[in-house]
Amino acid sequence: MTDSTPANARPSRRRSPWVVVLLCWLVVVFDGYDLIVYGTTIPPLLKEPGWGLTPSSAGTIGSLAFAGMLVGALGAGYLADRIGRRRTIIWATLWFSVFSTLCAVAPSAEVFGLLRFVAGIGLGGLVPSANALTAEFVGDRHRSVVATVMMSGVPIGGSIAALLGLVILPGPGWRAMYAVGAVAVVVLLPVCVWLLPESPTWLRSQGRIEEAARGAARYGLPDRAAPAQARPSFATVIQPPWRKVTVLFSLATVVTLFAWYGLATWLPKLMASDHRFDLGKPLTFLLALNIGAVIGSTLTAWAGVRFGPLRSAAGAAFAAGVALSLLLTYPSQSSAVYAALIVAGIGTHGTQCLILAAIAGHYPPELRGTALGFALGFGRIGAVLAPQVGGWLIDAKLGVGSNFLTFSLAAVAAAVLLWTTSLAVRPGRRTEPQTAVA
Repeated sequence: MTDSTPANARPSRRRSPWVVVLLCWLVVVFDGYDLIVYGTTIPPLLKEPGWGLTPSSAGTIGSLAFAGMLVGALGAGYLADRIGRRRTIIWATLWFSVFSTLCAVAPSAEVFGLLRFVAGIGLGGLVPSANALTAEFVGDRHRSVVATVMMSGVPIGGSIAALLGLVILPGPGWRAMYAVGAVAVVVLLPVCVWLLPESPTWLRSQGRIEEAARGAARYGLPDRAAPAQARPSFATVIQPPWRKVTVLFSLATVVTLFAWYGLATWLPKLMASDHRFDLGKPLTFLLALNIGAVIGSTLTAWAGVRFGPLRSAAGAAFAAGVALSLLLTYPSQSSAVYAALIVAGIGTHGTQCLILAAIAGHYPPELRGTALGFALGFGRIGAVLAPQVGGWLIDAKLGVGSNFLTFSLAAVAAAVLLWTTSLAVRPGRRTEPQTAVA
């Protein structure tokens, strides 16, 4: 008889857990591309014959995508704990890739907006699921680093969108920008189906002990205790003893995503609308923001390990608020504008990376996906509001400074909330149980 205990589980081939991180990072790159590509195409969409878009209606379309992400984040984070991380990631990737690609053939603004909403469901569902899965395959010490570095995929995808926009928009046009999304389905998705494993923790929670043991052994993971008896739900993370911290994490996510996605959506249009920022091509400013976000993913990963994710996040958010407020002075040197946008990218996206890392480290494995999904889902309220508010401010002719002031205040609010959260979860005041929540 074959001994099927964890100690004797013999996988056919040993694999590195970093394969899981790499695959999740790659799908997040496509997630970032398909999300931020809209900001690169707003100027030509406003000129699309027969569509009749205004900044306000373009903001509404941008908000539709984030509304879909809200639905996806709430639903997929829950499903990741219920049906497994792996299947949720695969289906979310297929979903957003197909519907983002269909935007390339949208015949009207109404159809385009509907497709962006539907694609947003998959876009929002991917991030909490990917974060929950990678958190299972790395140690506690590296969890903050992996979460922030993996999330660098979003601004890297945005940087790719800005770079391709410089080449594609003057030639093939905005529709070709959305057709690029098909690459995820054709190239990356089959690799994920082949190589992406399921979370051993989730397998144990389903009673699949032997399969979990084989998977853990294959990736060199330590054998863990029997699965928790609790079945996760949103009600769990918004009840004591988790309620206070869950609310703080969620509110911080709202204002952070408001600042980040407001800039990612409207920056090219803002820089093209005021002659005082006539210092280069508008898409290069979006590229600077995303480069800053990529730098932020690395810098905040180091800071999260050195100083803790919450204190580092509070400092990064405050730096972003200061940098955006400097744009209100309309610097005459392009280097000053680029520097401010790089710092803004570091402080907005880097802050959100650290929030995810803090959540992943704060909740037990059986609640991690649900907690991430709740915070990101609730936080999408900020992402939904940002494009619409930006469009309203432009239509109201309050000047581009009104947008920068609004996003600056959001970043400062994030800093205050995160500092408050760091006080609430400091070791001397922890109230969370060390075992599974019943």
